[in-house]
Amino acid sequence: MRVNLTVNGRPMTADDVWEGESLLYVLRERLGLPGAKNACEQGECGSCTIYLDGAPVCACLVAAGQAEGREVVTVEGLAGAAGGPHGELRAGPDGERDGERDGGPGGGLNRGPDSGLTEVQRAFADAGAVQCGFCTPGLVVQAHALLADGDGVPPDADIREALAGNLCRCTGYEKILDAVRLAAARRHPHPPP
Repeated sequence: MRVNLTVNGRPMTADDVWEGESLLYVLRERLGLPGAKNACEQGECGSCTIYLDGAPVCACLVAAGQAEGREVVTVEGLAGAAGGPHGELRAGPDGERDGERDGGPGGGLNRGPDSGLTEVQRAFADAGAVQCGFCTPGLVVQAHALLADGDGVPPDADIREALAGNLCRCTGYEKILDAVRLAAARRHPHPPP
């Protein structure tokens, strides 16, 4: 079967899709977008969270055929909204790509306003909320969804509820909560009147 969808603002087609294939598999293996991670394949961990028609969903639970004609935004697309037009990260002044400063890939993260990262992604890096990184894309998408819906810094209970479907084995969650608070504070530096 052929699946036509819009991914991160670009029309895309996946051919030879098996009826039981998940949208996660199509994104990662057929379209070359590895941001959403494949962990539980049961919608329990949240590492594959993406936007489907503007709503956060676990891509492992969506049959690829259900995405026909629909809009998908992955963590790469969030970066694309802040950076390049198709989710690629911008090159820095010396031609290095984000994450390539200070001694090669992963040697240092360009987190400035021109880094191509969203405010949520920068906050995760700045707050130390990224350990192994496996859960990070899903957490970033879910935090982005939470912060898109409101003004100011949400109460901890709201942050915890929004991220309840995302599991992390490395951070102990406090740094993740710090990152969401930081991103919210940067988006809305003064509380609404």
